[in-house]
Amino acid sequence: MVEPDDKGSERLLILRLQTSDGPVTLVSAYTPTLPSTPEAKDEFYTNLSDILRNIPDNEHLVHLGDFNARVGADHDSWPSYLGYFDVGRINENGQRLLELCSFHGLCVTNPYFQTKLQHRVSWRHPRSKHWHQLDLVIVRRTNLKTVLLSRSYHSADCDNDHSLVCSKLRLHPKKFHRTKTAGNPRIDTTKMQCPDKVEEFAKSLVDALSADKQRNSASEKLDHLWETIQKTALHTFGMKTSKNCDWFEARSNVMMSIIDAKRAALVEYKRSPNEKSLQALRAARGKVQQTAKMC
Repeated sequence: MVEPDDKGSERLLILRLQTSDGPVTLVSAYTPTLPSTPEAKDEFYTNLSDILRNIPDNEHLVHLGDFNARVGADHDSWPSYLGYFDVGRINENGQRLLELCSFHGLCVTNPYFQTKLQHRVSWRHPRSKHWHQLDLVIVRRTNLKTVLLSRSYHSADCDNDHSLVCSKLRLHPKKFHRTKTAGNPRIDTTKMQCPDKVEEFAKSLVDALSADKQRNSASEKLDHLWETIQKTALHTFGMKTSKNCDWFEARSNVMMSIIDAKRAALVEYKRSPNEKSLQALRAARGKVQQTAKMC
């Protein structure tokens, strides 16, 4: 279930999901670039901090996007917010982002996974040709165990100078249980093998249809015909009362002999594959299917 959110801007988008693990809030960000003015950066991080503050602690938070920030690989300085496997050095935007993470109890998931070096970067500087990781996936520190992997995929065609960054999380869609309306009782079709019951059903149906002819429209006649057939069959053959969940075990005395015959026909066909043995195998298979449906 997706709940839209009216908050957001051209740099911040919010999406809420309902899962079996509880509510999940996705916050997508496009952070001002490094040459942006300090005022623009302050405004962005103030708005982002307000959004994060209003998300309840019991909600699973996934903060992702293009942060235009290099958080570096200094795990010793940020032990609770960075892993051991990042690249490069921290810059001003990375400092701001890590301060935000420390304030809200978040951690950057990308450096927590020992992937190949090319899977730790997502953007190459056009002049220096150095690769950096600017696209990050951030979660609460308490929910880090739900993240299975975060890495870059350079082969994905995103029509962008940034490579695709994906994160695998252990989240399950919420199951909605709907109450089913009670259906019609099931008729005991096994009694249809008895000729006396079939004759009784045919006579009772003719009598029931002859007794009531006050129907005008075709729709009323069709509804009456269906209801009469259902009631007559239920009265004649009775309701199916088998409560054994394992229907095969309950009907094993009938099914096993037919299955053995099918197996014998299959062995015979493999021993001498010809038209006669093939027809015998098809007939045996049809007998098994027909009997299974009747049971």
